[in-house]
Order: sequence, then C-alpha cells, then structure tokens
Amino acid sequence: MRTAARHLAAGLFVLTSAWAGPGLAVEPDEVLDDPALEERARALSAHLRCLVCQNQSIDDSNADLAKDLRVLVRERLVAGDTDEEVIDFVVARYGEFVLLRPRFSLRNAALWATPVVLLAVGGIFLLVSGRARRAGPPPLNAEEQERLNEILREPGDTT
Repeated sequence: MRTAARHLAAGLFVLTSAWAGPGLAVEPDEVLDDPALEERARALSAHLRCLVCQNQSIDDSNADLAKDLRVLVRERLVAGDTDEEVIDFVVARYGEFVLLRPRFSLRNAALWATPVVLLAVGGIFLLVSGRARRAGPPPLNAEEQERLNEILREPGDTT
C-alpha cells in the first residue's frame, strides 16, 4: 500500500511540475503587488521575445536580459504607461525583433509578401513551361522539309 501511495505522490509531483514549468521564470521579487498590473505585465511579457533565447517569451526565459525586460515592463506599467506605450518603448529600445509576432508595416511588407510572390512566380513559370511543351515544335517550311527528305532517303533510292 505504501508503494502505491509513493507512486501516486511521485506522479502528482511530476504532473504539477510540468504545469508550473514556464511560470517559474518570473521571480518573486519581480511580481507586482497590484494583481491587475501584474496580469497586464504577464500579458505583455508573453508577447515579447527573449533576445538571448530568441524562441521564448521573456516570461518563459531565465536569461538575465529577459529578467531585465520583465522588470522594465513592470516599471513602465507602474509609471502609468498603457500597454501600447510599453510595447512601443521596448520596440524603440530593442527593435522590432523583440516582438514574438511582428507588426505589419511598410518596412516589413516585403518580408510578409515574399512567400506569396515566390509561389506566384513559380506557378506562372510552371504554367508557361507546360504550355510550351504541349504546343510542340513549329511546322517545317518547304526548304526544311526538302532537306529532311534528303537526309532520310536511303542510299541508292532515287525517288
């Protein structure tokens, strides 16, 4: 009976550890006293990229720079900035790359449009090359036909 209880306890520990994993990056000294501001900070942090890890949000990262960014976001919120002002401040300081989902703008429109353009060019190329193959070669003129007949005549054939 004790063994079953130990296995159950171990299983529950592993299960709860898996759920708590990403939230462990935010340290207790970073958490704001105001629950509404903390919720806003968490929402903003979830959309900002860790510049060290590059594929994690700053909320999920344990890197020192991610901690600095989390603290910066919280400082801006406490100072009274709106969510958009906080994001604009961080983007102005670290560049558009800090956003996990970059904004659509004229500056990055080429980046967003490149896959569509490449697919369209490839489709047009396949369409044009397929038509050219189906059309076949142009017919021979009289001079070319006569030359071909000469080449195809067997030796000794005088027709």
